[in-house]
Amino acid sequence: MLETALLQDGQGTPLLQDKLNSTREWSVVNDFCHRAYMPLSTRPLVAGTDPNATIRMLGIGRITFSRFCFGTPTRADEFDPDSGNIIVVNTLRGSVRHPLGGNDAIDTRPGDSYVVDCSRTDYWNLADGHDLQLNLTIPHKLMEETAARWYGFVPEDDLWKKRLIFGAGQSAWLSLLDYATRSIDARHDRVSDALTEKRIEEMICLDLLRNWADSAGLNLETGARAAAPHYVREAERLMRRTAEDAPTIAEIATQLGITARSLSEGFRRFRGLTPHEFLTQERLDGLHRALKQARPGDTVAAIARARGYVNMGAMTARYRERFGESPAQTLRRGRH
Repeated sequence: MLETALLQDGQGTPLLQDKLNSTREWSVVNDFCHRAYMPLSTRPLVAGTDPNATIRMLGIGRITFSRFCFGTPTRADEFDPDSGNIIVVNTLRGSVRHPLGGNDAIDTRPGDSYVVDCSRTDYWNLADGHDLQLNLTIPHKLMEETAARWYGFVPEDDLWKKRLIFGAGQSAWLSLLDYATRSIDARHDRVSDALTEKRIEEMICLDLLRNWADSAGLNLETGARAAAPHYVREAERLMRRTAEDAPTIAEIATQLGITARSLSEGFRRFRGLTPHEFLTQERLDGLHRALKQARPGDTVAAIARARGYVNMGAMTARYRERFGESPAQTLRRGRH
């Protein structure tokens, strides 16, 4: 499992041909780390040692996959928190030492996965020089979007600050990464179907969120969701029920007897998004269902206008961003 990750596609065709995939230069290694992960500091544990690095990088949606090793014992630290990125280190060979809570540290072995949100906590690692990792770089914002979409809230920093190890051996998580990397088409060095790419991105974020929460002891189904005040949950209920009518946030707030500002502050604190963003998602989800259930002769424009959309261009852009395909593609698939 993952032995050929980022080496070849599902048909056995080599990936990243004619690209720089290895180096003995620290300047090239550092440039790769800055692009694949974020600005950081690296130094060999044996002074004067040159790297023998593997540097392979491909993207699936907004997630960066990298097959990487320094090829010499190395310390990496000073990961830039302003990058806004989460790193998942999946050890394929050798060992890498990572920090946990307090002064504790752990050595990951082949089959282990380790996650750290560099936008929320500090991070360093020590590579033994014989190691090889399949790393994922995921924007923190993307994980927040996943949590809000699937569970209706964004976890507080007590989750994101937890640096922890999860999975072991032949875990379902590693099987998912194997599937993801085999979905890359060597003809384009990417997943050729946009909808498939979007779904893979979402599956990875959702599975990571569940693994992270399980290991941290957070109940995604009931724990933080119940912490939201009554007026936030009532606003969500109203917006779900009336999304097709495109109500304003001021109208929702008035029905609840609060100000629009209070409603916005509640959503930002307990959901990690604005009421407008929540309503936009609900309206797009409703449009998505309507397109899949369209009758013969129905058009995208007619269905969208019936649901209050006026600017078709803006709607199409937001729809594609959320579902990985255009409204017309959803309509065609629904008919078939």
